[in-house]
Amino acid sequence: MNQEVTDYIAAISDAWKVEVSEQLRKLVHETIPDVTERIQYKKPHFLKNGKYAAVISVAKSAVSFTIFHADGLDFPEELFEGPPERKTIKISSGQQVDYNMLGSLLKQASEGL
Repeated sequence: MNQEVTDYIAAISDAWKVEVSEQLRKLVHETIPDVTERIQYKKPHFLKNGKYAAVISVAKSAVSFTIFHADGLDFPEELFEGPPERKTIKISSGQQVDYNMLGSLLKQASEGL
């Protein structure tokens, strides 16, 4: 794990955002065992074989999680937005998050990388 990503998450002001970000980071590492991570464009990016797999972005009211290489996958439209090649879920305070579903979608999207 990259210390810059650890520092990024530690600097988040809201406890619930820290918890969601840590869960998402753990999910990425469990789903893509050989993933690398770095801060790019001031956000944690996760790469497999040098290609973007996912990104965490923290905003005022939500934590966004983007999955790349999403073409052809069945994303729940009520939860995700974005073009076919990348889908983003915005997680708000108190929202129940199906981390198993996110892991399954990330695994499918990253298999070809």
